[in-house]
Amino acid sequence: MRKAIVKILSLLMIFSLLLFTGCKTPEKKEVPETTDTDKLLIGLSFDSFVIERWTRDRDVFVSTANSLDAEVNVQSAGGDVTTQISQIKYFIEIGVDAIVIITADAVALADVLKEAKNKNIPIICYDRLVMNCNADLYISFNNETVGKEMANAICSKVPEGGTIVEIMGPESDYNVPQVMSGFDSVCAEHNMNITLKYNCENWKPELAYDFVNAHFDEISQADAIMCGNDALAGEVIHALAERGYADKIYVTGQDADLEACQRVVEGTQLVTVFKPVESLAKLAAEYAVQLASGNTIEATETFFDGTYDVPYIAIEPSGVTRENLDKVIIDGGFHLKSEIYK
Repeated sequence: MRKAIVKILSLLMIFSLLLFTGCKTPEKKEVPETTDTDKLLIGLSFDSFVIERWTRDRDVFVSTANSLDAEVNVQSAGGDVTTQISQIKYFIEIGVDAIVIITADAVALADVLKEAKNKNIPIICYDRLVMNCNADLYISFNNETVGKEMANAICSKVPEGGTIVEIMGPESDYNVPQVMSGFDSVCAEHNMNITLKYNCENWKPELAYDFVNAHFDEISQADAIMCGNDALAGEVIHALAERGYADKIYVTGQDADLEACQRVVEGTQLVTVFKPVESLAKLAAEYAVQLASGNTIEATETFFDGTYDVPYIAIEPSGVTRENLDKVIIDGGFHLKSEIYK
């Protein structure tokens, strides 16, 4: 599509030149070759960069795509759904060869992504599924396993029948119910009691801090607090620490953020779930280039998006506690020992 536009513009320029020169044959001039129009262009739209890991995902994705001779146009919606819809419309307008979306809303983006597919632009849902849009690929981590790893860590410390508070991300993120499904299934096996539930809009960490302070009397009686990610866990632990409870209630998270790993070592966070984001981003970039080139992807699994069975690729995460942090995080090269044990 981009090549065709360039050819049309070139013809229009020649036609205009003939008009202004009285239809005389113009002098022959050297026209530099433009190689950029020959490259594949991938549109990559992030919900926001409020979560620490997204910058790592972005850098690996862009680097991998560039190594495969593709360019990446990166956009961030700042957590605003309307902005992200506009970004996708922009991608359609400039004729990208594929769109990779980290959605701000599991439902609201379906129509605009269908519009892109009607223009023969393949869609990849990265880490988060967009419902009912018939994406060409959904690539993520096994989110139920994420929840199970958190619950297993809690249940290894809290006696059967204990009490747990759940502080999660927004319901508009379809990963949230998947994580909670895994978490709740393990808790049910151990007869755990969920006393409070809260969803933080747009994954805003400060909302977790405010929730703990507003409900501290009840939260102070809990055995554990399940946090939807490490950023939420950080603010929960902040609120607990201010009241002298940082080491009295078990707290979980996910993403293996640097500060979370430091908290695991110092004992204020019980577990973080490590997700090899570099592997995910690299694989997603490779598949994006394949789809942009007109090739299909063979996936052995599918995931039902509410209407369609979407090709699905999942990478397994792993729980990280003080006991295995060095092996998983440091030996694996995710964070440096000097950073964690500073």
